[in-house]
Amino acid sequence: MRIGNVLKNSNDVKSQNSNASYKILAVDDESGIIDSLSIFLNRSGYSYTGETDPLKAIERLKNEHFDMLLLDFIMIPIHGDQVVEEIRKFNKDLYIILLTGHKDLAPPLETIKRLDIQGYCEKSDKFDQLLLLIESGIKSIAQMNEIKKINQELEKAYLESIQTLRYTVDAKDAYTRGHSDRVSEYSVLIGKHLGLSEDTLKILRIGGLFHDIGKIGVPDSILLKDTKLTPDEYSEIKNHPSIGAHILSTATIFKDILPIVKYHHERYDGLGYPCQLKGEDIPYVARIATIADSFDAMASRRSYRDSMPLDSIINEFEKCKGSQFDPQLTDVFLDILRNHYSEIKQIQEKFV
Repeated sequence: MRIGNVLKNSNDVKSQNSNASYKILAVDDESGIIDSLSIFLNRSGYSYTGETDPLKAIERLKNEHFDMLLLDFIMIPIHGDQVVEEIRKFNKDLYIILLTGHKDLAPPLETIKRLDIQGYCEKSDKFDQLLLLIESGIKSIAQMNEIKKINQELEKAYLESIQTLRYTVDAKDAYTRGHSDRVSEYSVLIGKHLGLSEDTLKILRIGGLFHDIGKIGVPDSILLKDTKLTPDEYSEIKNHPSIGAHILSTATIFKDILPIVKYHHERYDGLGYPCQLKGEDIPYVARIATIADSFDAMASRRSYRDSMPLDSIINEFEKCKGSQFDPQLTDVFLDILRNHYSEIKQIQEKFV
């Protein structure tokens, strides 16, 4: 065997080994097409699965991971564009190549764009054009996976950096030790009772952890004072939401939690700080964090008072509903206090 052939065969093996890490699902109601694609894609080294029922394919995609979908357009009982409509409801990232054997019945370009279909190919006895589209798609998928990995690493680095700052604040102020963790958990608890999305719960979780980060800019002489603050000292304390927002504003990864950091001391009646926002002008997630923050302040022992009993806390929220707190959110939290207090206790026991 010539050296050139050896090298070519070696490269082919490497390529096939690389291809095997990508899973491709092909959907066509003609079993002959599925069989032909099986031979073609397996020969190219891809991990391949064929499905002749588009409805079963949709269910399969809900439960299994695939990197790419090869999808026939004209099928029974539903066409390819209808399949994609359903898939995009639960998977926005799947790379889809649409196939058609009926050029005159191809979907309009507007449909292809609207459904974010990345490739389009006419069926042929030869698979050369399809292979080029698949190889191009796999390269795009690999690049996107690498970008996601880099973003995850950046997010981890940012979180670790800000976590260090948060621990610095905790070291300055004994009260904040455990406070931010509890505010984070209480906020998520309220969000779950409201039926909020996972993305919003994540914002509440991270926002709660970092809501007091601005206290790093408050002098120790004020932060640690165990007697009544002077008006000037209280003004210094009131700067911590703006300081915290400024610290985090340089990192775009934290843009979603900035409303919590900056506005968790606003009041529903407009008498809060730092911006005197009123009612629904206060971001929704900040209104939730305000309730969580205030509850933990009431339920925690301080140097100048003991923790408040549950009945007193409930009375305080009833009294401040519509003035300090969003009335609808307050009702949800009052229901938690009255009927689901065991969930509160679990958080308190976790972060003593």
